[in-house]
Formats: sequence, C-alpha cells, structure tokens
Amino acid sequence: MKGKLSKLRTGLLAATFAAVAVIGLNTTDAGAALRNISKESQACLGCHKGMNPALVQQWGISKHAEAGVGCYECHMANKGEKDAFQHFGFTISTIVSPLDCGKCHPKEMKEVTESHHAKAAQFVGSLDNVLGRIVEGEALFNLGCAQCHGRTIPVKNGLPIMGPWPNEGIGRVNPDGSLGNCAACHFRHSFSLKQVREPDMCGKCHQGPDHPQIEIWELSKHGIAYKAHQSEIEQTLDKAKWVLGEDYYQAPNCVTCHMGATVTGAKATHDVGARLSWTLRPPVSKHKENWQAKRAEMKKVCAACHQKLWVDAFYYQFDNLVELYNEKFAKPAAQVMKFLRKNKVIDPIPFNQKIEWEYFLLWHHEGRRARHGASMMAPDWTHWHGLFEVAYNFYFKLLPEADKLVEEKGNRRVKKQWEEFKKKLFANPYHKWFHEFNKEELRKIAAFYAKRYGQSAQ
Repeated sequence: MKGKLSKLRTGLLAATFAAVAVIGLNTTDAGAALRNISKESQACLGCHKGMNPALVQQWGISKHAEAGVGCYECHMANKGEKDAFQHFGFTISTIVSPLDCGKCHPKEMKEVTESHHAKAAQFVGSLDNVLGRIVEGEALFNLGCAQCHGRTIPVKNGLPIMGPWPNEGIGRVNPDGSLGNCAACHFRHSFSLKQVREPDMCGKCHQGPDHPQIEIWELSKHGIAYKAHQSEIEQTLDKAKWVLGEDYYQAPNCVTCHMGATVTGAKATHDVGARLSWTLRPPVSKHKENWQAKRAEMKKVCAACHQKLWVDAFYYQFDNLVELYNEKFAKPAAQVMKFLRKNKVIDPIPFNQKIEWEYFLLWHHEGRRARHGASMMAPDWTHWHGLFEVAYNFYFKLLPEADKLVEEKGNRRVKKQWEEFKKKLFANPYHKWFHEFNKEELRKIAAFYAKRYGQSAQ
C-alpha cells in the first residue's frame, strides 16, 4: 500500500512539473506550485496536458491558476447530483454552472441570474422559436438560436446528451436547475478580462438584421472614437479595475454603457438591463419596470462625457422616436393582425401565410433596427434601415396583403368592418397624408426636385 501511495505521489509530482512547464508557470519553486494547486487538479493536469494542451495553457495564464483555482475546484460535484459522474476516482460535472462560479463570485452570480441574459432561453415557445425550431428545423435550432439564447440541457448518467449539447447560450438552463452561462462571455479556460470587454464579445450575439447593435455601435460616434483610440484603450482592458474617467477616457464600448463603472457614480454590474428604460424587442415598446431609476443609472454613465442638457435632450428625441414607432406603425399593424385572426381571415398556424411574415419583419427586424438605431445614436439605422422600411412594409405590403385576404376570404360583414377599420386608420393625422397631402407642400417638393435634379418629382 505504501508503495502504491509513493508511486501516486511521484506521479503527481511529475505531473505537476510537466503541467507547470506546459502552462508556463514558474517552475523554479515546485513546492510552491504543489501548495498552490490542489492534488485533485494536479491529477487532472497530468492527463489533460497531453490530451488538450492548448486548454491547459489557457488556464495556465489565467487569474484562476494564479489563485490556485484549478480544474477540480470548478468541475467538482457531489455524488447523487443530476449532472455528476465518476471520472478516474473523482466525482465531477462537465457543465460549470453559475452556481459553481457563485461559490467565489456571489455578487456577479446574483446579478447575472437576475438579469434578462439568464432568462434568454424563455424564447422557446415564442415566434422566434417557431421559426428556428419548426419552420427551419432542430439542427438549426441547436446551432443557431440556442447558441445565443441557450436551452435546457438534459443529462443521462450525469453526462449531457448530444444534440442539445454542446451549448454556450447565455440563458442556458443547466442540469442543476440554475439559469445562465458565465462562459458564454467569459470564455474558458483563460477567463480573460481583455477578451470579455472587447465589443466583438457582445457582437457575437447582438448582430444581424433583427438586432444589429454591434453594427450600429461601430459606425456611431462612440464606435468611431473607440476605433481611433483602440490601441490606447486596449492597454487597459485586462485591468481588474476599469473605470471610465479614471482608467480610460477616450470612448465607450458596450461594457462601458451597460455594465461598467464610471467616476460619475455608475457602479459595475453584471445585470445588462439595469440601465435600460425601454423594451426595444417586442412588437410594441413599453417602459420597463422602475424605468426612471434605470434611466437615471444610464445617465450617470452619459454624464462622464456629456452635459445634463445634452443627455436630457437626447432622451427627449429617443422617447419621441419610440412613441412614433409605437403609435404610427406598431399598434395599427398589431390591430390589423388581430382583426384578421378574429375574423378567421388567417388561420392560427404561425408563418403559413405571407402576411404573417410581413408583420414579423415589420416589428422584429425593421422596427427593432429603428429603435436600436435611435437608442445608440445611429441616424442611418434609425431611418433607412429602420423606419423607412417599416413605413414601406406597412403601407405597401401589410395593408395590401390584408386587403387581398379580406377580399378572398371575408364575408360581407367582414368586408364592411375592414373598410370601416381603414377609414378610421387613415383619418388619423399620422396616416392622413396617404390620401390627402397638403397641396402647397407638394408644390414645394416638385420645385425642389426640378431645381436640383432637373426633373419633376415622381
């Protein structure tokens, strides 16, 4: 027995020397290395340094390694837990959940699990989920929607089941019941502060036709200033303390505005919705709960660079844009769809008729772009990629398609009610222009085009 223990100690010592050499730790004091890294983690490194050398090297340069937090400290589990399995004499879990991270980072765990990020998998059952999982298919769902939103991860004999796994979604529902995934942003196994603060980190999910936040930011004044001074700012990204107005000043990025600390009183947070006053995702925007307090928190960030009058005036413009979208397009479009469903002009199956796609694009793509563009001071996204397309869709796709469906499938009563609906709609000052344009304004437009382009207005 003593011989076996001696061989085990010798093996662990050899594994430690090999591991610290591979991962780049200081090998001049092997005793200190042994004391710093648990024997359980040493055993993990002894195998994985050969199986996954880059993974071990990533961990070796991390703050975790420096603090003596190794493989076992994060992956350890208790027998009987749903996601626990036996692995060469150790009880471990493949998935490291927020509950595991929270043992050392309780504040961050509380903030992230209470945030909208942690609830991102709730989109299952929504129209987004119908498109990704049913209209397109399960394979797309696993590699597309769920890799940003997350999904429930089932296990068998303690191990995640292929298909749903692997999953890096921010709102992942873990086998231990916790919500969220710290590694969605803090990539294993280096957990680099520099990497997680880079704008591209957020752009991994916040991009594309329905939520182009990264594209909007890149060509906003904020993004342009950041790019111009990127080399200076990047020298600060790996610092534990990262306060706007103290550690850097040149320009803000995503983390600055939504999560970062400032000298003007904003405290760092892992709740990305803590400073958002509007919901810009749904068909019709609403103020969030406690929106005044949340706006006040965002204004603290703005105050690091802008005067109060400027900030208040920006929010005045932003609020007006959101209300314009809501009242002129979003609410009437929703009423159109409600009328068609109520009168059985369209059936309950989502996305099997053209008008359902047009409506979805109006609010989910075009309407979101307009609202997000306004929120991040990007005029081209607010107008040409946003409300311009909303208006075109509303007047020349949604309404004509509704006309066509009512004519084809509506009875006399439905047709009469539809005409009354449109009469009321176009009597609204927002839409009156469609039939009654001011003649003096028309003459001015015609004169402008004739003078500038040498032709009459079309």
